[in-house]
Amino acid sequence: MNTVTVLASVLKLSEEELLQLRRIAAGETGTASADMSGPGRPIGQWDPHELEVHPAGPGKSPTGTDGARALPGYARREHDQVLANTVTAAAAGRSGIVVLVGTSSTGKTRACWEAVQPLAEKGWRLWHPFDPTRAKAALEDLHRVGPRTVVWLNEAQHYLGDRKFGERIAAAVRQLLLDEERGPVLVLGTLWPEYAYDYTAPPTPGQDDPYSLVRELMAGHTVSVPDTFDTAALATATALAEQGDSLLADALTRNQNGGRITQDLAGAPELLRRYEQPRQAAARALLEAAMDARRLGTGLHIPQAFLTDAALDYLSDHDYDQLADDWAEKAYAELAEEVHGKQAPLRRTTPRPTRRPPAPTTDAGTTPPAPAGPVFRLADYLEQHGRAIRSHLCPPASFWHAAHTHLAHPDDLNNLAKAAKDRHRLQWSYHLFQRAADHGDPEALTELAGVRQRAGDWDGAETLYRQAADHGDTYALAYLAAMREEAGDRDSAETLYRQAADHGSVDVLTYLAAMREEAGDQDGAEILYRQAADYGVTYALGYLAAMRERAGDRDGAETLARQAADHGDTYALTHLAAMRERAGDQDGAETLARQAADHGHAYALTHLAAMREEAGDQDSAETLYRQAADHGSVKALTHLAAMREEAGDRDSAETLYRQAADHGSVKALTHLAMMREEAEDRDSAETLYRQAADHGNVEALTYLAMMREEAGDQDGAETLYRQAADHGNIYAVTPPPGEPSGILHELWPYGLDPDGTPTSPWEPSGSVELRERVPPRPS
Repeated sequence: MNTVTVLASVLKLSEEELLQLRRIAAGETGTASADMSGPGRPIGQWDPHELEVHPAGPGKSPTGTDGARALPGYARREHDQVLANTVTAAAAGRSGIVVLVGTSSTGKTRACWEAVQPLAEKGWRLWHPFDPTRAKAALEDLHRVGPRTVVWLNEAQHYLGDRKFGERIAAAVRQLLLDEERGPVLVLGTLWPEYAYDYTAPPTPGQDDPYSLVRELMAGHTVSVPDTFDTAALATATALAEQGDSLLADALTRNQNGGRITQDLAGAPELLRRYEQPRQAAARALLEAAMDARRLGTGLHIPQAFLTDAALDYLSDHDYDQLADDWAEKAYAELAEEVHGKQAPLRRTTPRPTRRPPAPTTDAGTTPPAPAGPVFRLADYLEQHGRAIRSHLCPPASFWHAAHTHLAHPDDLNNLAKAAKDRHRLQWSYHLFQRAADHGDPEALTELAGVRQRAGDWDGAETLYRQAADHGDTYALAYLAAMREEAGDRDSAETLYRQAADHGSVDVLTYLAAMREEAGDQDGAEILYRQAADYGVTYALGYLAAMRERAGDRDGAETLARQAADHGDTYALTHLAAMRERAGDQDGAETLARQAADHGHAYALTHLAAMREEAGDQDSAETLYRQAADHGSVKALTHLAAMREEAGDRDSAETLYRQAADHGSVKALTHLAMMREEAEDRDSAETLYRQAADHGNVEALTYLAMMREEAGDQDGAETLYRQAADHGNIYAVTPPPGEPSGILHELWPYGLDPDGTPTSPWEPSGSVELRERVPPRPS
């Protein structure tokens, strides 16, 4: 390679250009380097740590060189083969995407790094968008990505989950993958399971669907990364250790962690020990404040001023009384001490400065203010640990007070306001939304507009919706249009929908199409549905299919539904199957439902089975439920269990519920608890309800509370309702559509204080004066 460097210098060419000429001369036409004008740089020029591969700590590399940042040897696992197959296909000219899903420090990013090494030899580039923010960088430059480029979306929640740009990024990535002129490209992403679940879960009928395009992009392209090394991977790691890999050798001496080698390498056990056994109570209080901040939605970089004030109520009275004047300095110093893997539990960090020329951006809103003073970042492993062990807790008053006092980024304020609302801390929620709105944040303005609209103040709602739109929230125009439509002002509604579409909210074209269809303008409706589909709103094809079915064009409807399915929207086939079933065409309905199941959407069979069951055709329903179960539908097992239960076969029902529970259905545990309750086995019922709650079904706490109420234990019931609120049980807090109030609103109409006591009556106000750890009140 020294010869290449010298020759390149003489010829005044870059090394990459000279290597490309050599490849062409050798006839290696299939290994041309990527278009040099696109974003990114050759893979070989990247350091893996620049791409967020976790440092593994000091030691020597397998070659014996000093390695403060050396990577340990790599033991391949099952997910590596999936990656390898996709890389091979990309090298052969077929674009692809893989999103690795696994918990913190399981080796997802390292697996992606190892997978792209064969592409480095073929002249591929790699682009990691991050400046000025990950989402903005991706959205602004995805259209510039050229052939033979790896698009690196590590921690993809920062791209696909972005509240403003996530859906647009998903659409742009999908368009990149389909564009043959810019291919081949390879898109690699990583996600934690909770994010993957949020993005891929089917939408709830009647509720917003914020991840429709993200869900379509990820469908069939996620690969699970296990928490532990299996026997084969452990054998490989052992062999590498025996060959001189000191990092792996050291990790294997602590293999009592059950094969959690990557977490050990990343320092997770020591991080956990530092949290559980701090030298001073204040250090743990700071960590718990940071854990709560991250799990409730603040950014990676947490202001020190916020953490210091927030930590106080995490301390016991005894520990609080023992605080010295320099307690914060000592606690931060303790948490800055590094553990294995060059990580610290809570470390001071400096956000990357923006180095871009002044120019308009895709964000029409105001530029968020930079944090005042130092900022800190919580270790990834402790962040996820906090999500697991603190999910049932509501932060204390000092947390909310510090957020209102010190946080200035609208995203942080909005997310905490939503978290407070979900936990029925209504007063803090209102004032955090108000503070975000004071910064001109469009989402907060939209939220406050909704409050005005529900209160009947339509003029106030319209004013706030328009302010939100002026600050960049084009969906505010759609909400305003819906408000006008509800009032019967269809002309104004259509104008506003068009304005929203012109400003980038292309999915509102489907609302316009529905209005045209309702008015009898079938041709106009079809044009709008097709426009929406052309913009990447694939479910528009499903709506168009339904319109064709209603018009009697069954062949056209089926063709469109299949087109939608081919683009990832299998719900279109499901909906069409239901329409055929209602029309009496059972054979046609089953054919379409099976097609949907073959596309990976077993829900179609389950839905069809439910329709047969409702019609009294129990035998056909059971057959379809079993077919859905064979396609992997755990929900179908639950339905089968319910049928057995209704038929009086409680033993078979319990067996099926347990099978569903063993496959991860928390709802099945809730059904089992209900069966125990009906059998008057209240102890077993309570145990099962608690198991369901511990596994994430917080609604189980609500059922348990109702059980206590029926038994006359009102105090016990209220305790459980509070626990449900502390979990963030929005189903108990927010009433379903059409219901006058939710349970918690009936019990505590003004909300709860952070400690769970009922909030005193209060009214929203504008300018307020803060009190010590008390929500802002009217002056």
